Amino acid sequence: MLSSYDYLMENPEENLRLERKTKEESVRAQAQWCGIKPGMRILDAGCGPGKTTSLLRRLIHPGGSILGVDYSEKRIRYAKEKYGGEGDIDFRLHDLRHPMEHMGLFDLIWTRFVLEYNRAESFEIVRNLSLSLKPRGFLCLIDLDYNCLTHYQLPTKMEDMIVRLTKALELEHNFDPYMGRKLYAYLYDLGYEEVEVDVKAHHLFYRKVGENDIFNWVKKVEVTTAREKKLFSAYPGGHEGFLKDFKRFFTDPRRFTYTPVIICKGRKPV
Repeated sequence: MLSSYDYLMENPEENLRLERKTKEESVRAQAQWCGIKPGMRILDAGCGPGKTTSLLRRLIHPGGSILGVDYSEKRIRYAKEKYGGEGDIDFRLHDLRHPMEHMGLFDLIWTRFVLEYNRAESFEIVRNLSLSLKPRGFLCLIDLDYNCLTHYQLPTKMEDMIVRLTKALELEHNFDPYMGRKLYAYLYDLGYEEVEVDVKAHHLFYRKVGENDIFNWVKKVEVTTAREKKLFSAYPGGHEGFLKDFKRFFTDPRRFTYTPVIICKGRKPV
C-alpha cells in the first residue's frame, strides 16, 4: 500500500514558485510538439497550481476540455480559485500512483515535471495514465535530465556538496535527477507506437539572470537543503554558509548553468 505523498518541494511558497517559473512560450511550444489541438479531451496529470492547465486550455478551443489532477490539496484549492469556474476546465484531487478509471478516457494525457518527484513509482504512474488514455491517443511525458547538476564554474567544495545532496534526495526523498532519460523506455516497454523524442535546454543561464529564475533556484536550494541539513556539518559556515555561497554563485553573471528537458510522446496501440 502506498503511503501518503511526501512532495520534496512542499513549502508555504510553492504555489508562487510554480506560478513564477512556468513560462508560457515553453508550455505552448511543448504542447504543439505533443499534438494538442482544438476539440481534444486532455488530462494534465500533476497540474500543480493550474497555470499550465490554463495555458493548455487555450489550445483546445473550440470544443475541447481539460482536467487537471494533483495529489496536493493546496495546489488543487489554488487552481480552482484562480483558474476554475469554466465548463471546459476542471481540477480534482487525485494521487497519480493510483488508477483513475472513474475519470473516463482522454484523447491526450500530459505530465510535465512530475515523475522526477516520484522516482520509485514513476513507471507505475505512467502505466496508470496509460489506462486512462483512449486507444490511438497520445501520452506525452516531459521531464528534466541532470536536474540541478550542470553548472560552471562551481568551487570544488560546492560541487562536491551538490553531488552528495542530490544522492541523498534520491535515496531519502524519492527524487530522480535523471528522469528525462527514462521516458522513452517507459513508452517502449508499454508497447506504444510512433514514439518520438525531443531534447532541448530548459534552463540556459549566462550573463544576468531574471528575478523569476533567481527566486525559483534559490527557493529550490533553500527547501531541498533544509531536508538534509546534517550533510552540511563539515561545510564552511554550515547550512547557512552553503546557501550564501550558492546565491553568490547563481547571481554572478560569469556563471553558466543549463538543464536538458526531454519530451517523449507515443500513440497508444489499439
